Amino acid sequence: MSNLKSLAKDTAIYGMPSIVGRFLNYLLTPLYTIKALSAASGEYGIMTNMYAMTALILVILTFGLETTFFRFANKAGENPNKVYSTAVIAVGSGSLVFVLLVFAFLTPIASFMGYSEHPSYIWTMAVTVAIDSFLCIPFDYLRYKNRPIKFAGLKMVVIVLNIIFNLIFYLLLPELYKIYPDTIGHIYNPTVGVGYAFYINLACSALTIPFLFKEILGIRFGFDKALMKRMLSYSWPILILGIAGILNLNADFILFPHVYKGSNGMTQLGIYSAGSKIAMIMAMITQAFRFAYEPFVFSKSKDKDNRETYAKVMKYYIIFTLLAFLFVIAYLDILRYIIGKDYWEGLKVVPIVMAGQIMMGVYFNLSFWYKLIDKTIWGAIFSIIGCTIMIAGIIFFVPKYSYMACAWAGFAGYAASMVLSYVVGQKLYPINYPIKNIMSYVVLAGVIFFAMTFANNYLSNYLSLFINTILIVLFMARIVKYDFPLKNMPIIGKYFKK
Repeated sequence: MSNLKSLAKDTAIYGMPSIVGRFLNYLLTPLYTIKALSAASGEYGIMTNMYAMTALILVILTFGLETTFFRFANKAGENPNKVYSTAVIAVGSGSLVFVLLVFAFLTPIASFMGYSEHPSYIWTMAVTVAIDSFLCIPFDYLRYKNRPIKFAGLKMVVIVLNIIFNLIFYLLLPELYKIYPDTIGHIYNPTVGVGYAFYINLACSALTIPFLFKEILGIRFGFDKALMKRMLSYSWPILILGIAGILNLNADFILFPHVYKGSNGMTQLGIYSAGSKIAMIMAMITQAFRFAYEPFVFSKSKDKDNRETYAKVMKYYIIFTLLAFLFVIAYLDILRYIIGKDYWEGLKVVPIVMAGQIMMGVYFNLSFWYKLIDKTIWGAIFSIIGCTIMIAGIIFFVPKYSYMACAWAGFAGYAASMVLSYVVGQKLYPINYPIKNIMSYVVLAGVIFFAMTFANNYLSNYLSLFINTILIVLFMARIVKYDFPLKNMPIIGKYFKK
């Protein structure tokens, strides 16, 4: 139990920037969708498309070396400092080459991607993603050294700066420009629009570098070619897994404008993206969990009770993500005000996207069996299958069903990867997961979901909110009674012990 409490604590600290950042981004969503970027303009769709592509590039540039760093730094016979410096130099060199290639072929790249009129979008995001990929390993080093406060602090600094700059360029300066166009026009141009979001990202990423200067100096341990070769043999399946994983997350945002039959592809993409934004609370939870769980798993790999611990973590992860799912469904009539009313039609994707995110988190939990036995090729296979299912669903069904096909394609892809990883994992690295207990929560959450959906559709807002709240309390009571008694909770637990 002490291990699980430690994991919960680290999850909270590591996840704070992600959770707070995404929450604050929710506050930016009204700014974009109500104030600055209308659905008809398609600019929110452009933002979604660009961020999806940069997420894919980030995975490619880090080459799976984040997980590889943790594995080799904790591996007997390896020098952690040498592992770190080798990883930093490798990622940094690759990022530099990427930026040089983008500038050398900027015009054809911008034309190919459909941004020939805005090449600045391309080079700005290219430099940003190169910086972010380079800094991934220093941030991982903070996690390895168990320094969650500095990790979370730096992430929070970037988030706060991003929020401030967005408020300045999308709220303050536009109003001042109406009054003092000649003066404000020197620092603000209303025609730039969505471009300011990209420039702000670049500035915030660049400002992070000085704060990690001490960690960056770790490159003094040099680059070990033999070590790099061993690390690459471990990481390339993880790279494939990562590419497939990020495509599972973003293939819809990348492919939609190209397969949608209509002239308003970016508009429809923006509507879908805005609806999915509300569902991303599940991604916040999963990301927070991932930051703490990855180093935790490798450090626990030698313990005798490690498999029992992994099983318990799986159960608690599913329980609390189901609770989060029900919270969003229960109060969707309130949460919808996060986005502009002309984006509300996209809210129908929320439960589908959230369910897919839960399965992605379960798949992440399951993924450690092949990492612990150094058989990462299995992860690549599972992810490729899931990604193929998703992409096929998008290509074949988006022309007829628009963005709803994207939501269901993602659901199907995650489900396939999750099931395959569980079935094969139980043969090669069996873990006694409490399936019966877990499924009881899944079934209960499903029943409550349909009850909430009925209430939201056919009852008044106040009555549906009241009923949904009662259902949430019942679900939480089930958790407390059978799996998470109050006496075991931190801080308040001491008041419930006999």
